[in-house]
Amino acid sequence: MTRSTLFLTAFIVSAALSTTACSSTGGQQAQSQASGAATGAVATTPRLKIAMITHAAPGDTFWDLVRKGAETAAAKDNVELVYSSDPNGANQANLVQNSVDQKVDAIAVTLAKPSAMQGAIAKAEAAGIPVIGLNAGVNEWKKLGLLEYFGQDEKVTGVAFGQRLTQVGAKNVICVNHEQGHVELEARCAGIKSGFSGKSQVLYVNGVDMPSVQSTLTAKLQQDKTIDYVVTLGAPFALTAIKAVHDAGSSAKVATFDTNRDLVAAVKSGSIEWAVDQQPYLQGYLAIDAAWLYKTNGDYSGGGQAPVLTGPAFITKDNVETIASYAQGGTR
Repeated sequence: MTRSTLFLTAFIVSAALSTTACSSTGGQQAQSQASGAATGAVATTPRLKIAMITHAAPGDTFWDLVRKGAETAAAKDNVELVYSSDPNGANQANLVQNSVDQKVDAIAVTLAKPSAMQGAIAKAEAAGIPVIGLNAGVNEWKKLGLLEYFGQDEKVTGVAFGQRLTQVGAKNVICVNHEQGHVELEARCAGIKSGFSGKSQVLYVNGVDMPSVQSTLTAKLQQDKTIDYVVTLGAPFALTAIKAVHDAGSSAKVATFDTNRDLVAAVKSGSIEWAVDQQPYLQGYLAIDAAWLYKTNGDYSGGGQAPVLTGPAFITKDNVETIASYAQGGTR
């Protein structure tokens, strides 16, 4: 069994044990409003208040999956989930400080800009609030004193992506980075360069302005007709890249990191060559469930030393049917 198959199989099992919730607060209300299969009995442990703070940019559907996983865990664990986000590192740090001031029981946080987050996280830990990392910060979470981490190693994933590009015969690749300075996105492009035998370069775009992303990419493809693969670092950008390729009259193919419902459909149709799935729903679910386990039973994963990896798994036209139904349900 391949590593990708193992990851896919693991998620299928986990998805069978958990479902989506339709509340941002969790607990009894979320359970009563949940759609699809029931989440099971709500925990009888004392009600906890847990904050989740991410670097999500407005409109990025990746984070809908993270949040939905967190809401499902909150519904099961009798947790009041307080979700907030800001792509700006300083603003994200302020959200952490607000959670400290509210005296929440635990905090789950992403570390896309770890230096900006360091002070606020230190204050949370000084206040006795356990902090758990997810999605971004695989190389920084231990340095900042976080209890656990759930995500994927982006450099390793980037190398695997680059090797796959070599295997399919790519020669000239652009890695479209939608947030310059984001440690995990930079690691993805660096990993591709390391694992790929051909020519690669990074194209920075303004990720909060999708028309600008499309026009910038179109201009690049018109300028260099030898580009044969466009690699994006998020599902919405991959779907925009398809339009840019068409507008430029380019023959470049598109592959990407991360998924959403429309992206899975694009892989199925063949307009996207493949996608790397780090299982964002699972990241959100595990982060909240881990905080509850720590507060109610003193449990923590990885011994405080090793991250819990939720990816990567390559989704291609050959295996996309395995997760297509989950994508339609909004959990992949």
